Amino acid sequence: MMGGACSRKRDQQVNEDSGNRGIYGRYCKSGSSKWLGNSISRLAVDNKQGKTKCPSLMELCIYKIREDIDKYSSFSMLPRDISQQIFNELVYSQCLTEVSLGAFRDCALQDLDLGEYPGLEDSWMDVISSQELSLLSVDLSGSDVTDSGLIHLKNCTNLQAMNFNYSDQISDHGLEHISGLSNLATLSFRRNNQITAQGLSVLSGLVNLLKLDLERCPGIHGGLVHLKGLTKLESLNIKCCNCITDADMKPLSGLTNLKELQISSSKVSDYGVTFLKGLHKLSLLNMEGCPITAACLDCLAGLTNLETLNLDSCRIDDEGLVNLTGLTSLVSINLSFTVVTDSGLKKLAGLASLTSLNLDARQITDAGLASLTSLTGLMHLDLFGARITDSGTNYLKNFKNLRSLEICGGGLTDAGVKNIKDLSSLTVLNLSQNNNLTDKTLELISGLTQLVSLNVSNSRITTAGLQHLRSLKNLKSLNLDSCKVTAYDIEKLQSTDLPNLVSFRPE
Repeated sequence: MMGGACSRKRDQQVNEDSGNRGIYGRYCKSGSSKWLGNSISRLAVDNKQGKTKCPSLMELCIYKIREDIDKYSSFSMLPRDISQQIFNELVYSQCLTEVSLGAFRDCALQDLDLGEYPGLEDSWMDVISSQELSLLSVDLSGSDVTDSGLIHLKNCTNLQAMNFNYSDQISDHGLEHISGLSNLATLSFRRNNQITAQGLSVLSGLVNLLKLDLERCPGIHGGLVHLKGLTKLESLNIKCCNCITDADMKPLSGLTNLKELQISSSKVSDYGVTFLKGLHKLSLLNMEGCPITAACLDCLAGLTNLETLNLDSCRIDDEGLVNLTGLTSLVSINLSFTVVTDSGLKKLAGLASLTSLNLDARQITDAGLASLTSLTGLMHLDLFGARITDSGTNYLKNFKNLRSLEICGGGLTDAGVKNIKDLSSLTVLNLSQNNNLTDKTLELISGLTQLVSLNVSNSRITTAGLQHLRSLKNLKSLNLDSCKVTAYDIEKLQSTDLPNLVSFRPE
């Protein structure tokens, strides 16, 4: 099976955009660390002590203000940090309305994190812009703000970060209104169908831009020429823009401060990669799903600062891997769905810094795993579709630092799991699709008490085997689909022995 950068296979759930899509349909911070991180401390339960943390006096006051928010007409007399905390609490609890927002006019707030907030539209922008020179970051992702709404931000000239992901009503005309915000360091217009190459011309004046995200913007072909003068740019994300071609790579050749470049699922070929030869500061390069071959890897040989290289679903074979042998800083390589074979993996044996390796490909076998035993620092090993057998699991003993492991090619029995049971650092283990595994497997891994996620779906696991999971107190996710186990069985185990289990299948 061939997988694209934006649409992947597998039986487990894969959320696009790092899990940021959800309850509102376009963009959501549900489950996002920044959603919680920007809010004040919440009443929390200490799982170890089983006690509720006593809130501070400030927290109690802010909770009370939230409850009585309709009684307040202005917070402008409060210190900025307190007004900011009140604002954050209202957003977090979704108690902020257009009316209550008015109380924050001229409060000199610095950060307005309103991504996907219900009801956000142009009429809110007047109060948002009243923060003027104090405003440093604003997230209006997934809102109904239009081009006209962006006019209000013209006077917020100290803005350093702006996110407009999934903002369907912003076009080239809206970009014109932010052309004077020369202090911007971060700008994101992810998944926007309205922005074109012509609209990107306004970016040429944002000379302090460090990070630009145009993921899934299908109309920007030819517009990257306007980035030529953005010499401070360190991160550029244009993945899943299938309009991007080799010609778009040429303007990037002078961006010598680029450290991260994502061009996956584009039309960039070997010729386009030649323009990247001089980007010696690159530490992350994502070319997943691009029509490149092993020939292009010669251009990467001099990028000695590369740490992360994604070649998933590219036409890479064994021959090209010789050009990676000098990239001794590499910590992560993805070779899934390439045509690399066991023989080619021998060329990776000297990359001692590797901590993450993805080899999800049917042509990889036990022999390939044997070639990698020198990579003792591996922490993440994905052999999802590789044809690994019980015999091959003997080589896993060399990877004592493994935190996550996937072996789902169908070749394992309980005997092979014996070589996994001593990998005590594992937090994620996926053994799905191995339909010969029995309850004995659960007994063998019962000592892996650090496990947070376990998948043994499509196996012969039964209700009787669930008793062996009682020791896995850290388990949060459990997948036993297509096993002789019911949701009721798991719920019972959850209630008695696995208090942290929040996701399970069958459900």
